[in-house]
This record gives sequence, C-alpha cells and structure tokens, in this order.
Amino acid sequence: MSLAEGLIAQGRPAEAVNLLAPLAAGLTPSHATLVAHASALKGVGRPEAALATNRRAIALYPNSGVAWHNLAATLGDMLQAAEAKAAVEKAFALKLDAPETWLVYARALHYLNDLDGADKAYAQVLKRRPAYFEAAEEHGRLRWMRTGDVEAALRPLDAAARAGGPTALIALAKARLLQAGDRADRRRVVLEDALRRTPGDLLLLIGLAQLALDEGREDEGVVLARQAEARAPSDVSVKVLLTSLLLAQGRAREAFDTIVQAVRLEPANQAACGWLATAARAVGDPAARWLYDYDRFVRPYDIETPEGWPDLDAYLADLATSLRRIHGFSFHPPEQTLRGGGQTMVDLRTLDDPAVQAFFKAIDAPIRAYMAAVGTGREHPLTQKNTGRYRIAGSWSVLLRPNGFHVDHFHPKGWLSSAFYVEVPQAALDGGAREGWIRFGQPPSKITPRQGPEHYVKPKPGRLVLFPSYMWHGTEPFTTEESRLTMAFDVAPA
Repeated sequence: MSLAEGLIAQGRPAEAVNLLAPLAAGLTPSHATLVAHASALKGVGRPEAALATNRRAIALYPNSGVAWHNLAATLGDMLQAAEAKAAVEKAFALKLDAPETWLVYARALHYLNDLDGADKAYAQVLKRRPAYFEAAEEHGRLRWMRTGDVEAALRPLDAAARAGGPTALIALAKARLLQAGDRADRRRVVLEDALRRTPGDLLLLIGLAQLALDEGREDEGVVLARQAEARAPSDVSVKVLLTSLLLAQGRAREAFDTIVQAVRLEPANQAACGWLATAARAVGDPAARWLYDYDRFVRPYDIETPEGWPDLDAYLADLATSLRRIHGFSFHPPEQTLRGGGQTMVDLRTLDDPAVQAFFKAIDAPIRAYMAAVGTGREHPLTQKNTGRYRIAGSWSVLLRPNGFHVDHFHPKGWLSSAFYVEVPQAALDGGAREGWIRFGQPPSKITPRQGPEHYVKPKPGRLVLFPSYMWHGTEPFTTEESRLTMAFDVAPA
C-alpha cells in the first residue's frame, strides 16, 4: 500500500491504478486499498470509476466516516451536490469533523444555492484550520458576490495570512477581490508587499506585471515580465503577458515574435492563439485573418422550439423563470469579465429543471451544424480538434443590469464558446447603437495603435452564437432600464 501511495504522491497515478486494481477487485479489499484506488482513478481522469470504488467502500465499511467523506468529495467533483451534501451529513453523524469534510459541505451548499448555509460552513472550515487557503479564498469570493463588500470578503484571507497561510497565493486572491471592488491602489500595495516577503515569486511577478499593464505603466510591466521570463523561460502564460505589454508599447514586431514562440511551445493554447491573432493584426501578418475568419467561424443559430412548448416565446419565458430562480448573486465573480450583473456558479447541466434540460437538447443540432460547417484540417488550431463529436465543458447564466456589459475576453480552457440570448433589452433589438450586441476582435488592454472591434452579431431571444474560444469577444453596454439574461457554455471535442 505504501508503494501505491508513493506513486500517487509522485504524480504517477496510472502506475498506482495498475498496482491496486487486482487488490481492489478482491472479495474484501481493505479500506486503505479502496481509498488509494479511488484516488488513483481520479488522478487518471476516471471519476466514474472512482465513484464506483467509493460506493464499494461504503458497502463494505458503512460505519467509516472517512468512506462517506471520500464519497462526498467525488460526488462534489462530479457536480452531484445534493448527494454530496447527504454523504457529508452521514460523515458528520459518524463523528468525522475534519476541515476537509466541512469544505466539501460548504461547496455542496454553495452549489445548491444555500448561500447562508455555505457561508456558515466555510466559517467552520476556517475555525478548524485558519490557514486553509482554498477555503479562505472561496469564502471571500462568496462574500463578495453576495454583498459587494470588499472588506468583508478580505477578512477570511487576512485571517489565513495571520495564521501562516501561503503568502503569494493569499496576496493574489486579495488582489483579485480588490480589483473587482475598484481598489487598484490597495491591489498594488498588497502585491508589492508580498513580493518583498517572497522575492522572485513567479506568480507575484506575473500579477504585478499585469497590474502595471492595467494601470498604463507598460515600461515597468515589461521589466517585471522579463524577470518572470528569466525564471520560467518556457512558461506560455509569461510570454502571453509579455506580448500584451509589448503591444501596448507599440513594439508590434517583438510582440509577434514573442507570441510565435509561445504558440510553438503550446500550439493548442487558446490564450496564445488569441494573442497571436492580435499581434498578427498589428504587424499585418495573414495569421490574423486565418485565425479570425469571422464569416467562417462566428455563426448565429436560432434554436427550434423544444418539444413540450407551443412556441419559442413560451419556452423562453419558462426558461427565464427557471434561470432567475438560481441567480442568487448581486455581484460578478472577482476573476470573471462581466460588469454590472451576476453569474450563476452551478453548472446548468446538473439542474433538475425541464426548461433547462430542454435547452441542452435544443443546442445539439446547432453545435453539430457548426462542426460540419467549419470542417476539419490539421493545419488550423480550431479545425484540427474537430472530431465530429463533442461534450459540454461547463455552462452558466449571466444576468446583466442596466449599463452592464462583458469586458473583452476569451475562454482559455474551451474549444468552442457561445452566447445564448434568453431576454434581450429593446435597445439591442432596435440595433441603432448596437447596445447589448456581442462584438469580436477587440483586445481588453491598450494596443498601440488601437485595435477596435471588427465584427458584431445582433442578439435576439432564442439566438445562439458559436465561435472559437480563443476569439476576443465582449458586449456593448446597454443604457435602457432593462436587464439582459443569457446562457453560455463551452464545447470540447469528444
């Protein structure tokens, strides 16, 4: 058993799976064998098999609080929050009181939209382990999204810092909250103080270089990014950041050469592809149009009325009611791009709601039509992943208030991304000023000379827009006293 645990600790879970499989398949495997086997299965990306192993552990050792905790943790990873909550409560009944168990509980309650319960559960985690960074960060995020109170959101992280938590990670989490609350001055102080205490920390150098870019101090940002590059010469995220800083300085050719290096290191990196298009546009390289072929790669589809509804308007009305029911947050997640609104944190695929489930059936035909239209081909970062099969890789809803919008961004973990319009402000439908329209091609930071949007799509209720995840996209603000309700998801090849 110690050999298998050592393999897992060394990042060699596949070897551990092979070692443990015959032991776990026995008539009465030990509890430790099942625990290690489930952990190894998770490590090789087999959560369903890990869950089956957890369930077998429960069947053989029903009075083990650890077994119930492990079951809850796997269920939580698989977004089965209601069952995860029940499993944690069984562990509690068996006198398990570990901070890790309380964290699984807090996450399940958060996912189930029991925000008061989640707040209290996070407090219980930190009562048992004050320096627990993951819990402090999540607790702070929850407080910010509920209230917009930056000071309340910072308190769990400040307490974790006093208890000896990781300096750099805490500082970066605090900086994200301060950025969300428009406290740029304090954001800089926090990061610089952390760097003084942990000189040369790569993440802090990146964070300060990004802050310098945000504040228009490109020369300082380049110096910091070069320091980060010296510490991690093959880190693609560093090269991407350096590219954006060089573009802000007007050093387009250097920026282009830098991002080409990044793409060579990781050809499928979505951030690298997005910035390659931007740098190519700055130097007049044909890669810009090759990557940002709007006619080919940005495609709107109007969904068919799902079965069970008389028309699309009736369906969208029911869908809006279902979505508004789960919009419990007043403020945007600190790391996300929306401004003036809230975003759901639950993966919509897991909701037991007829209207929401009908949506995922309705989008199957447009996704397949998109894959057929863009085609295949090994030479392009979009088409080379087109297997003709897909899976949804996360889904959420955004409710924007008047004057709300999305900062221009891309989705670094996606392949295809989307926007689906449930409720649209009248100003967007009128179309005169393009209020509420989705735009493409405009980077979020300064580029010298400036690069504005190149392509727009007009929204309307029931319209789905599909596009490459590496493509810059944002939303024109709308000024009418209405809200805008959307759904979105990422698509990955299967």
